[in-house]
Amino acid sequence: MVDTVNSLTARLHDLLVTCVGGAPQRGDLTAGLHDVVARAAPLGPDGAWLAAAGHANLGDLAFAQGDVNRALYHLDAAVTAGYNDCVALHIPSIRPLHQDPRFRFTYGRMRITQGDFDELLWLHREMQITVGEAREATVDNIGRLDTGVSSLPQAPLPTRAPHTPGLLITRVELAALQTALQQAALKAEFGRSAGNTSLDLIDGTWDLTRARSDAWHADDRDTRRQQEAEARAFVERPGAGAVLLACPPLGSITYPG
Repeated sequence: MVDTVNSLTARLHDLLVTCVGGAPQRGDLTAGLHDVVARAAPLGPDGAWLAAAGHANLGDLAFAQGDVNRALYHLDAAVTAGYNDCVALHIPSIRPLHQDPRFRFTYGRMRITQGDFDELLWLHREMQITVGEAREATVDNIGRLDTGVSSLPQAPLPTRAPHTPGLLITRVELAALQTALQQAALKAEFGRSAGNTSLDLIDGTWDLTRARSDAWHADDRDTRRQQEAEARAFVERPGAGAVLLACPPLGSITYPG
């Protein structure tokens, strides 16, 4: 099958979902990301951001292993291919690299528009919110006696045409995080629901009145959370520039908490 940007984007998404939700063998993930880089090359300029995504994630893996030289090599290759997520490079765990002159040089090569920078901040903030809401939902669903299944609310991904293709990388990363957390939540919910059904069938100790009350409260929470998620949808700021500029100075960005 001939690769397309869409098919390779789906491949990248699936790799990142597995990384978040399935704790894959590091070798398998590394091989998969190298495969994305190799398969992106024949796609030309349209697929360059996919190669950048592969290199950026390979850099993250190398950094997690303590291999700074390899991490910087992949970061440099990612930036050459269009990576420009200056917000991700201000994650607290990355900040020790800020003093490395090689990192500073590579960071200085990145360019972004004000409009894309605004969206980067939103994407990373939404990642933090998504993880927090998944934890909240897990706690809220403990002990529910109803057989309903609640999915996690998800803010819609931005659909504006980005000024820089590197922004697409962070969109895929948020989408993969949403998918992985959704899969984990639904697995837990189906297990809880099946357990409550079995409780009723086996010994008849299921509390129907309590179950109805739990279902009502769960539906109310789900509706409220979905409305809040939809209200968080990214809205482009009027007047946000579309001119390519140097990224904000290294150390000047506070990672969204």
